[in-house]
Amino acid sequence: MEWAGVVTLLLVICVSCHLLISSKRKRLHKGRLPPGPTPLPLIGNFLQIKSGETLKSLLKVSSGVCFSNGERWKQLRRFSVTVLKSFGMGKKSIEERIQEEAQFLLEEFRKTKGKPLEPTYVLGRAVSNIICSIVFGERFDYENEEFQALMRLVHNFFWEMSTTWSQLYDMFPTFLKYFPGPHTRVYDIVSDALRFIAKRVQKNQETLDSNFPRDFIDCFLIQMEKEKGNPLSEFNFKNLEMTIFTLFFAGTETVSSTLRFGFLFLMKYPEVQARVHEEIDRVIGHNRIPNSEDRRQMPYTDAVIHEIQRFGDLAPMGLAHMVTSDTEFRGYFIPKGMEVCPVLSSVLHDPTMFKNPNAFNPENFLDENGCFKKNDAFVPFSSGKRICLGESLARVELFLFFTTILQSFQLKPLVPPEDLDPTPLENGFINVPPIYHLSVIPR
Repeated sequence: MEWAGVVTLLLVICVSCHLLISSKRKRLHKGRLPPGPTPLPLIGNFLQIKSGETLKSLLKVSSGVCFSNGERWKQLRRFSVTVLKSFGMGKKSIEERIQEEAQFLLEEFRKTKGKPLEPTYVLGRAVSNIICSIVFGERFDYENEEFQALMRLVHNFFWEMSTTWSQLYDMFPTFLKYFPGPHTRVYDIVSDALRFIAKRVQKNQETLDSNFPRDFIDCFLIQMEKEKGNPLSEFNFKNLEMTIFTLFFAGTETVSSTLRFGFLFLMKYPEVQARVHEEIDRVIGHNRIPNSEDRRQMPYTDAVIHEIQRFGDLAPMGLAHMVTSDTEFRGYFIPKGMEVCPVLSSVLHDPTMFKNPNAFNPENFLDENGCFKKNDAFVPFSSGKRICLGESLARVELFLFFTTILQSFQLKPLVPPEDLDPTPLENGFINVPPIYHLSVIPR
């Protein structure tokens, strides 16, 4: 198609969208929507979102992203939670799996012999193996080439998701996927990941025993067979692949990125790292593996992990919600069907809930007696019906990985602590931790 034809097509789409938006707005309660700048046809408020500063921009304008909802979301979420629990989430068995993987991670750190390393992939592989054991029924050796390629896809996906081009693609995937440009990188990554998942699904199909499900894939395939006569069933191959994609990618990068932010904060504030070491030595010692029960006796370490999650602010945008009925809120009218994106970052940095919220301070989660103190504004896993379904798993992973690593190693920066910059590389739907090197020194 020549450029003249492309321009003509775009103009037709813009005019059509403008007319659609105008007619819809006339039907709404005039002047009662929450305040915000007037969107342009087709692109909405995209031009008001600065590259690399999506969160800051969206604190001033209203925006949202589309995810599955309705009956599909209900069926798949309910099923996913049930299967995750059946494979150990929230139980002793998954804790033992994390403890085992943490020992493999320690061995990787020992191999460095104190030499500098960049922690992105070594942490990502360890965390990923936990969700792999549930979804694929096995862990992968860190040197497995297929596994390493998958880890690169995970990392690149979350990186690209926070770029401006990818956010534009997220708004108009059906339209923009036919045009070349940087926005297509996310589409390419997703396609590569889905091909890997499809191969794993096929492998499971060929060896499936309905009486002995081995992993999440088996359970989904069995459910597909049970509901094959139900025209309203959401259990099909497409939803299986996308559900695995969501579980695997979210279950890998969120925890590993939090660990990377945590390593950086502990090096920048060595006095915090020293207090965590002291508490680990006093409560756990050096002769046994940490377990989740230790958390109750380790209020300072627990507070540090909470503060890492709060200050790291990994998912500042949270997940999109949809208004299920016409709603009156603080004098404004929000119509049924409107998508609302909760800016979790505004809660995690609420000055009425946290003292000096823009500084790293574990005291935010400690009372005057040094005991752990809950805070209602701690919402890194979001809230409501769309709260992270892997929250309990992530909490155990963070505690066990942090305590196991710090039990054996000191995290040493290559520059003076005051020169470490924790500013994320990208401020989009995900805050991407900066790239840095460190040495892990045996204690």
